[in-house]
Amino acid sequence: MLRIFALIAALMLLTGCHSKRSAPPGLTSSEFTKLLATLAGAWNSNNAKLAADYFTEDAKYSSPPNPRIRKGRQELFDFFGGEKGRPKPMSMLWHHIVFDESAQIGMAEYTFTYEIRTHGAVIVRIVNGKIANWREYEQESRLNWEEMTGDNWF
Repeated sequence: MLRIFALIAALMLLTGCHSKRSAPPGLTSSEFTKLLATLAGAWNSNNAKLAADYFTEDAKYSSPPNPRIRKGRQELFDFFGGEKGRPKPMSMLWHHIVFDESAQIGMAEYTFTYEIRTHGAVIVRIVNGKIANWREYEQESRLNWEEMTGDNWF
């Protein structure tokens, strides 16, 4: 009997069948790009609920050097405008998006307008297809993207 169990265990190891569950598949580059596009669409249509739904329940959202870290989907829902939405229109426009599929970490450059215009970059960590961490760095500017990037535009 012991030999049978040993044989079954050996076959399971050889065929890759084992009791550990494999990690859920991560996003591909194109899926990450789509996630950011649909998130921008939610913000641009002032849909705080839809925007917050792209984040994990325990997501962290920050904008250094501001020390405040917004935590959790509910706090993000409120930050994005809550039930009534924000009082003024907002606009998120992505310029460059890159994604490391193995690490499930992506980055993007953007222009965001809400009362003021900012150009920035964000680094995002994905867990189970949703944004778990969001850290953005931005600069206020009256210039459009092409003017702001100048001779270093690509």
